[in-house]
Amino acid sequence: MTATTSTSQTQYDPTLTEAKWQKYWEEHQVFQADPNHTGEPYSIVIPPPNVTGSLHMGHAFEHTLIDTLVRYHRMKGRNTLWLPGTDHASIAVHVMLEQQLQKEGKTRYELGREQFLERAWQWKENSGGSIVNQIRRLGLSVDWSRERFTMDEGLSKAVVEAFVTLYEAGLIYRGNYLVNWCPATQSAVSDLEVDNKEVDGNLWHFRYPLTDNSGYLEVATTRPETMLGDTGVAVNPNDDRYQHLIGKTLMLPIMNREIPIIADELVDPTFGTGCVKVTPAHDPNDFEMGNRHNLPTINIMNKDGTLNENAGPFQGQDRFVARKNVVKRLDEDGFLVKIEDYKHTVPYSDRGKVPIEPLLSTQWFVKITPLGQKALKCLDEENSPQFVPHRWTKVYRDWLVKLKDWCISRQLWWGHQIPAWYAVSETKGEITDSTPFVVARTEAEAKEKAATQFGENVKLIQDPDVLDTWFSSG
Repeated sequence: MTATTSTSQTQYDPTLTEAKWQKYWEEHQVFQADPNHTGEPYSIVIPPPNVTGSLHMGHAFEHTLIDTLVRYHRMKGRNTLWLPGTDHASIAVHVMLEQQLQKEGKTRYELGREQFLERAWQWKENSGGSIVNQIRRLGLSVDWSRERFTMDEGLSKAVVEAFVTLYEAGLIYRGNYLVNWCPATQSAVSDLEVDNKEVDGNLWHFRYPLTDNSGYLEVATTRPETMLGDTGVAVNPNDDRYQHLIGKTLMLPIMNREIPIIADELVDPTFGTGCVKVTPAHDPNDFEMGNRHNLPTINIMNKDGTLNENAGPFQGQDRFVARKNVVKRLDEDGFLVKIEDYKHTVPYSDRGKVPIEPLLSTQWFVKITPLGQKALKCLDEENSPQFVPHRWTKVYRDWLVKLKDWCISRQLWWGHQIPAWYAVSETKGEITDSTPFVVARTEAEAKEKAATQFGENVKLIQDPDVLDTWFSSG
């Protein structure tokens, strides 16, 4: 025997040792939970890694901490279960697949939903399999007999059941409200998927003439293209400079549309000129103000970030191209007052990497206020949960007070499809905001409900949208 051979046999090889014990653990079901075990249960569901690629150092650190807890309680005689699995990561995987298609010179619409989902499932098998192997290599004491994927049949049924139950309880509804819209993914996104970035921009000042030709009001904006959808100008009711003008009307430049001057306490009289253009369809504060004063909402934006037919001569232009052209037109017509350098915050889509567009859109929502009120009540009880440090109690309370209904629909294809079916015309087959619908657990149940509500001869189309990943996680 050579020296080299002898040395290789005595050296510690972690790969061989780890593989040996992993095989032993699985063959002897060492970490499999026993329903008949008499010990006190101790159960943890693994924070499921997204099937977007491979595990990173953060996963290894997190899983090691959990494994330490599970092994500790197992040694104490408790009936432990650490349930492994992976997460479908709806928007993350969807965007990644679209990027792959883009490199091939294709779009998901050209590929079609069925083939797109085939790609998604294939990616899940490859990436998910890689992640599972990495978890095995980490030597984690999970129960592989109970491995789950968040779009498994059983879990999908649970998600559907939750949706239907909440809908029947009046806690889920379909409505037309402002959402965070990503023109790149052409989908609504959550607040958590919005990155607020400070940018060096501009503040444009314009003059809107009074319809009685008695003068002008000056407004300022960081998004001049949205003036095409203005339906009012607001001033503070306590601002002496403008009290005599409240109730009068202005002529909106370019669009030649009369818009009212309204009084609202939301307006800060110290900012700019104290006059604020109101665009209910493209700004959250303006949307609320518009509702208070019954102003019309005029959406000027297509879902891809181009301007629509409500934008007059700028129809079809990209929003940022239109911005330059609107300013140019206002300057030519004598309405541009000045342009200032202005540092401000712009919300960006975390996935699409483009500025978010507040967009009026028909979506599915969960009523959050009832939950928020219960949570607030808990904070005031004697044995309420305590935050460390205590200052976070106020942060949590303020967050609960400001809660708004949760938009749970996404205009994507990879994910849990919304269990709603629309009764559409046999000739057009299109879903509109006014199309009647039923919510059901299955298509068969939907047909039964539709027959009762709309009659026998009705064509049903399932809602093409999917649920926000966090809805299914809950």
